[in-house]
Amino acid sequence: MKNARRVAEALIAVFILLGAWSLSGDTEPSVKVAPMNAVGPRPVEQQTQSSVVRDYLKAWETLNTSLGSNRTDVLDAYFVGVARGKLADTVQEQQNLGIHTHYREQSHDIQVVFYSPEGLSIQLLDKVEYDVEVEDGGKAVGTQHVRARYVAVLTPTESKWKVRLFQAEN
Repeated sequence: MKNARRVAEALIAVFILLGAWSLSGDTEPSVKVAPMNAVGPRPVEQQTQSSVVRDYLKAWETLNTSLGSNRTDVLDAYFVGVARGKLADTVQEQQNLGIHTHYREQSHDIQVVFYSPEGLSIQLLDKVEYDVEVEDGGKAVGTQHVRARYVAVLTPTESKWKVRLFQAEN
């Protein structure tokens, strides 16, 4: 009974507070990216288009690593600000509950909806489909298939784009 309660609390923490995220496993998810030719007051250069998508998908990988190992330091590679803070809180909650989560993404359908005039932020919507598995004490206790829509805002840093806002929409 106590174990079931811990699992229920963990699932609530993971699914309701932050939703679920990240790349995992041996297979790559399918990725569809809508054309970015009309997303703001300035055009999105080809190199920017490629790097935003690449870094956003790397952020999902980083998130999976962080939640799978319960390590917040891993988040620093691709998350900053509010997104990093919320994810770090989720990792801490998982540590408190003694659980780990693993995500296997199946698909992303990415649409960039805004690119700021000065090039300091880009907003995208992502319809993502994935499976999330919860482990308690090293034993798998459940897997759930999820379809969700995320809003993300990325900002450029010295060498890559980092996710500043990452939120599931209802």
